Amino acid sequence: PYAGSVESKNEAAMSELVPEPRQKPVVPMKPMGINANLLGYIGIDTIIEQMRKKTMKTGFDFNIMVVGQSGLGKSTLVNTLFKSQVSRKSSGWNREEKIPKTVEIKAIGHVIEEGGVKMKLTVIDTPGFGDQINNENCWEPIEKYINEQYEKFLKEEVNIARKKRIPDTRVHCCLYFISPTGHSLRPLDLEFMKHLSKVVNIIPVIAKADTMTLEEKTEFKQRVRKELEVNGIEFYPQKEFDEDLEDKTENDKIRQESMPFAVVGSDKEYQVNGKRVLGRKTPWGIIEVENLSHCEFALLRDFVIRTHLQDLKEVTHNIHYETYRAKRLNDNGGLPPMTVETEENHESNL
Repeated sequence: PYAGSVESKNEAAMSELVPEPRQKPVVPMKPMGINANLLGYIGIDTIIEQMRKKTMKTGFDFNIMVVGQSGLGKSTLVNTLFKSQVSRKSSGWNREEKIPKTVEIKAIGHVIEEGGVKMKLTVIDTPGFGDQINNENCWEPIEKYINEQYEKFLKEEVNIARKKRIPDTRVHCCLYFISPTGHSLRPLDLEFMKHLSKVVNIIPVIAKADTMTLEEKTEFKQRVRKELEVNGIEFYPQKEFDEDLEDKTENDKIRQESMPFAVVGSDKEYQVNGKRVLGRKTPWGIIEVENLSHCEFALLRDFVIRTHLQDLKEVTHNIHYETYRAKRLNDNGGLPPMTVETEENHESNL
């Protein structure tokens, strides 16, 4: 028994001296691309159809703001975009209608349905913008309105008993109408876009493009692009928000070729070569609104509605609203702003 204990002691001493072989670090396996054909159909792709059904049931919000001097065809263009009377119809200036002394904000809501998809559209008009002799700071009521909608959303979001679906009144897109002077941007244009491009998605549009020749239009577009670049004005789609190479390639084309869209709006129909088209009648013929060789309305429509509508909503939520939210929470010492409900509770407790 004694000899055995000596042996065991020696073994223990040996095990202390000889280090245990180190285990190799476990290398995580690379995820293997599973061949669905080999294992049979799983059904992951049905998520798209599930999302589509849900969106069709609930519908979605889209809020578009139009800004520019009166007489540039803002209402007509928005009505043309959505092929319905969604904006207040301007039937030309009449003597009873006075030009507002300050900028007014008018929001008109509609529900548009197409292919079973419901869109709650709100058109925000800004009569009185740029119509005064002194237009100093006339962009302030517009910025105030945009921020008020962010505030409204934030207060709903921080409620303890918040709604399952917060009503979204935030401005997703601002069409800024540039007068077709053919010269250069006015100080008012630059001032507005400089201030507002930080809080909303601005899409510059040259109104009533049929008043310019093709050469004038091309030159004016290039000049406007140059002036915006020189003044450091970022319009939508902003370069820093391009998510991948595909986005960058597509958006670069829009930024360098299409922007600002030179458009003509009309809600009147005419017969051209046996087809009914939206257009404007002139002494030398009919300008077809959706004909790309006549104007860029179709490009603007495709951009705002058919390719970038969801992105406009996402940039509004993830960038502009997030910036506002972070600033508000920071100003409030990291606390959410008091909601109406919590203020009432606070008062009742006193």
